Amino acid sequence: MKTWFAVILALALTLGMVCSVTAADNPLETGEKAVRVELHNQIPKDRILSLEQFYQLYQDVMAGKEKAYIIDTRTHPEFYAGHIAGTDHVHAGHVYTIPRLIKDPNAKIVVFCRTNVRNDYFAGMLYKYGYTNVWSYEDGVVGWMKAGYPLVNQFMGKFQVVEYHKEFSGPEKDPFNIREFHPY
Repeated sequence: MKTWFAVILALALTLGMVCSVTAADNPLETGEKAVRVELHNQIPKDRILSLEQFYQLYQDVMAGKEKAYIIDTRTHPEFYAGHIAGTDHVHAGHVYTIPRLIKDPNAKIVVFCRTNVRNDYFAGMLYKYGYTNVWSYEDGVVGWMKAGYPLVNQFMGKFQVVEYHKEFSGPEKDPFNIREFHPY
């Protein structure tokens, strides 16, 4: 009984201490940002693609005019909800699998995610692994959708997002609040 009380007291104190730390003074968040900047800086500036550059490269790859791996690094649920047709998928947390999947260190590899965070990690790690031809598409799937380009999934086939909002309000607000990844 005394041991349980000590455990509960220790847990309560720990939670109180964790809850009292704000984002501004959280050294872990500061460290995470530093790591992201370090990995982003691994990517040469001329290898960061705009929407227009990515779209042209995508068209060339799909037409067989150019060879490149175009890798969506979002989570599995995000990818299955809708993705750019013909792209590869490797969850960002599984970047360590790439050396087993892509043996050529000079292969052209283009990575993207939803906005531009996970692909910084992914591309930066690929450079650290020794890949020499890694590209990052900076606008992600959100930029692709906003430009009016289609997505696909197994249920609806090809579809276009007519209007993109990060959060919904008003009568169209989703009444279900439990989400594993995002609030929409």
